[in-house]
Amino acid sequence: MAARSDDHAETYTAFHDAVNMTPAKLEAFLETDDSRSVGQKTDGGEATGHREGRRIVEILRTKKADLTDDDYAHMAKVVGYVHRHLKQGGPKDEDSVKDSPWRLSLMNWGHDPLKD
Repeated sequence: MAARSDDHAETYTAFHDAVNMTPAKLEAFLETDDSRSVGQKTDGGEATGHREGRRIVEILRTKKADLTDDDYAHMAKVVGYVHRHLKQGGPKDEDSVKDSPWRLSLMNWGHDPLKD
């Protein structure tokens, strides 16, 4: 059982390092046209990243003691996505980054690369 607790602790820390938007900021962003304009859509429906953003808000608003194994698995998925997307890199100058699909996609997943 200790190994799972250690994994959960590492995942929790990595998730909160990767997700640098508050639940309120992420939720507000998800209501924008910018948020809905990016990501892979299946059958013209909601984009994967947009759906993920809603799930991230739920996790952020859940008390640590109430997080489930499924929540931790999802947190690990978010960390992996954010890290992969950051490695791909976006536009080189900050003005181009601001409205880029690269940044908007990351923001759907709770990470704003322009946030300090």
